[in-house]
Amino acid sequence: MKKVLMDNEKEGFPITALREIKILQLLKHENVVNLIEICRTKATLHNKYRSTFYLVFDFCEHDLAGLLSNVNVKFSLGEIKKVMQQLLNGLYYIHSNKILHRDMKAANVLITKNGILKLADFGLARAFSVAKSGQANKYTNRVVTLWYRPPELLLGDRNYGPPVDMWGAGCIMAEMWTRSPIMQGPTEQQQLILISQLCGSCTPDVWPGVESLDLYTKMELPKGQKRKVKERLKPYVKDPYGCDLLDKLLQLDPAKRFDADTALNHDFFWTDPMPCDLANMLAQHTQSMFEYLAPPRRPGHLRHHHHVPGAQPKPAQAQDSGYQGPSPSVLSKGLELIFDNNDTEDPLTL
Repeated sequence: MKKVLMDNEKEGFPITALREIKILQLLKHENVVNLIEICRTKATLHNKYRSTFYLVFDFCEHDLAGLLSNVNVKFSLGEIKKVMQQLLNGLYYIHSNKILHRDMKAANVLITKNGILKLADFGLARAFSVAKSGQANKYTNRVVTLWYRPPELLLGDRNYGPPVDMWGAGCIMAEMWTRSPIMQGPTEQQQLILISQLCGSCTPDVWPGVESLDLYTKMELPKGQKRKVKERLKPYVKDPYGCDLLDKLLQLDPAKRFDADTALNHDFFWTDPMPCDLANMLAQHTQSMFEYLAPPRRPGHLRHHHHVPGAQPKPAQAQDSGYQGPSPSVLSKGLELIFDNNDTEDPLTL
């Protein structure tokens, strides 16, 4: 269950939660978390006559960050392919339905004991549209956990689309081998430096139009950095097709970054060993593994190239690990009580 935080709400149900619920109602796919229902506590004198709302989802035993933090969990190449294949299938589905996730990270990738992957935590998700000629979109760029945030958002782009999620997919894919986030900047400036050290300098030569982004001239960007994605990741990945796909996902220019469909057709998924079921490997681990239950991660070898901050911020699941208090009563009329027909604004378009 996920608790809807209403501590600072003075005017009813939070608009961000409305957006998340509406998006989750639209998305029905094996690789996207399934919203079962919305529950609330009874309004009583004890809680000042204010109900607490919970989103109820199908149960998943693990998240990917928790699995990767456990040294006893070992993924074979075929199992890594299966994880990424399911992750990309989920992204292909939501992007086809014009939804951006906007918070791709290992902690937001859930996996059941049967090996089924689910994209989770759509709290920052939103609908997107192709910008009309002469009229750019103006989405907020204050999204995506810093270590997984793509360079276009760090440089202030507000007219973005699915490539922001594909950058996160690339970061997660690399993490399948390195076992910890590959770029851990403590600030946005430092994150851009780490990206430049791995992916090369952000210049108009490799990224046409980058100079027009709001923060391009305001950030101190490294000059003369060469692209080293394959060189730096090869000692970990060891698979040439895997290195090549990572190189395509971690493109500085979002226009050159692979989309989910192109990535799914990459040779990485169509050469031996083929993607294989995760259930047998997971059956060896009966205890649930989530990032917020794991000890802080220790620096890995790849981090010697980076400045390493403290432990990664806790995922959304850590905010409320389980329901406590009065028994919840199901909202019998579904979302009719939440989505009033007189609403003048669509939560999807905010």
